[in-house]
Amino acid sequence: MIDRHRAVTALRLTVFPLRNEAPPPAGDLLAAMAEAWPADAGRMSLNIVGESLLQDLLQTELPLNLMVEVPAFMACDIANAAALQALHAAGNTLLIKGRPRTPLPREVLPCFAYSIIDLSDERRDGQPAPGGVSRTIPHVQGEVRTLGQMNDAFTRGAIAVLGWPIDDTIVASGKSSAQPDLQAIVELINRVDRSEPVERLEAVMKNDPTMAFRLMRYINSPAFGLSVEITSFRHAIMLLGYKRLKRWLALLLASASRDVNMKPVIYAAVRRGLLMEELVRDHVDPDSRGEYFICGVFSLLDRMMRQPFAELLNNIPVPDNVKAALVDDAGPYHPYLELVRAVESASVYDIRSAADGLLLAVSEVNVAVLRALSAARQLD
Repeated sequence: MIDRHRAVTALRLTVFPLRNEAPPPAGDLLAAMAEAWPADAGRMSLNIVGESLLQDLLQTELPLNLMVEVPAFMACDIANAAALQALHAAGNTLLIKGRPRTPLPREVLPCFAYSIIDLSDERRDGQPAPGGVSRTIPHVQGEVRTLGQMNDAFTRGAIAVLGWPIDDTIVASGKSSAQPDLQAIVELINRVDRSEPVERLEAVMKNDPTMAFRLMRYINSPAFGLSVEITSFRHAIMLLGYKRLKRWLALLLASASRDVNMKPVIYAAVRRGLLMEELVRDHVDPDSRGEYFICGVFSLLDRMMRQPFAELLNNIPVPDNVKAALVDDAGPYHPYLELVRAVESASVYDIRSAADGLLLAVSEVNVAVLRALSAARQLD
């Protein structure tokens, strides 16, 4: 969920019961999520695709950071009024999903903080509502897939948008549009790839104070778990090692754009890398896991740099399997990237198809998603 400042203000988790006739208890779902997304982890919007499971959830005490999406037909059903009122009174945020066919019960209307209107159902044109129509609930625009759709939604008055605005077309330019401050990162990635001495890496770092500051902040952060403070670039580089330094540089390159519209794209790229890494955690060695991570992080670099991968990766060294996945849609990493894209699109058919092709059980995909959520939260 992206606000007008292009900041990601909440994460949407879509849940499909594998068997609609026998959905899991809502308590089991919440228990599975608890470690990956505790009460202090920020807001998450639960999109439950299954009426029985959602009915169970509405009767359950929920952490206040969990928002609940309620389809319009359920919101209009007076039988659900008491449960909706109880959650609202407890401080939970409710969102009505879709356009109601009939007016909401009067006692239910104040329970909803936002409405979700998908692009396919959008009828606003940026003008005031027609006579006799009252729009009292701020709306969130769903199904957003491009920067243009995101900007248009805000022009029409959306308070936020739902979706990954990452499907814009990239046109071959014949030249790099990378910003000057990105060149130092690319140079350092090349030097690390050539295993140049620490002294030469340190020299590049000293010429870019911003990059040096970010490295020192990263390595001295609580997430890194060091007992002493690191105060020199040389010590930081030696402590990280070349493999972890290259991983950090991949993250830095993916997050270096100054374009405010790229903030959601950067967010998506990091989560792609973490999810690809988790999908193979129990199946490949640590070095290969690092390559899957870089593949995911770099998979949106063409959007950030506004340059096709065939041109872009001529200047940035990446493993052959990463290049095959990004340039040719081929190689052993590509099916995992397709699975990540299916998870992003919340398409249960595409998720199952991609998982089956990799001989992964749905339970393994679920575990990987929860682990990636946890890792991303710690990284933030």
